[in-house]
Amino acid sequence: MLTADEFYLVAHNDSRGRAKLHSSAVGIGLAAGLLGELVLFGQITVSAGNVTVVDRRPPADALAHTVLDQLVGESQHQSVRTWLSFLGQTAATSVAERLARAGVLRRQESRRLLRTTVGYVPIDLNAVAWPATRLRALLDRPEPPAVPDALLFGLVSAAGLTREVLWSAGPRAHHRLGVLIPALPPPLKELVAHAEAAVGAAVLRGKP
Repeated sequence: MLTADEFYLVAHNDSRGRAKLHSSAVGIGLAAGLLGELVLFGQITVSAGNVTVVDRRPPADALAHTVLDQLVGESQHQSVRTWLSFLGQTAATSVAERLARAGVLRRQESRRLLRTTVGYVPIDLNAVAWPATRLRALLDRPEPPAVPDALLFGLVSAAGLTREVLWSAGPRAHHRLGVLIPALPPPLKELVAHAEAAVGAAVLRGKP
């Protein structure tokens, strides 16, 4: 499962698919997850506040391909914060659709007051709860987690979801989490920092 998918499930670990955070924080976290996937694929890098495409070849994942096409097509816009804001507007739906295609979520339409709303509910509650459980277990192991997992930890922390992962963990797990994020590769470390700042700014503005 890709980074943004796992972040989505941590943020929506609920039988009805409801988010644990306000929508702007979820969107920013997912947008950072989508950019982080492209960094891990070796297709973009993040430095000095900017996103730079380094490999235009289409990735295998359809959503990652779409995001890369957007970055290439709007190359005049390079600011990480701009892309977090832009991608964050649609990231929740895009990632939920990817999870629905994977058979993890079910798309559910409901009609109220002559308007149709779309939601995404879990097909298997154990599958939805697994990412948070898996992350918690990783902090109990002596070996350091892989870079994609360390990135996910960073995004969880940046968005304010740490309690969802560490609710039953002891002081050692909290300490390890604090060490993992600063040790991320520079592009990912910077991406997480921008995501955290963007979430903080959104909260201060009182966005829903």
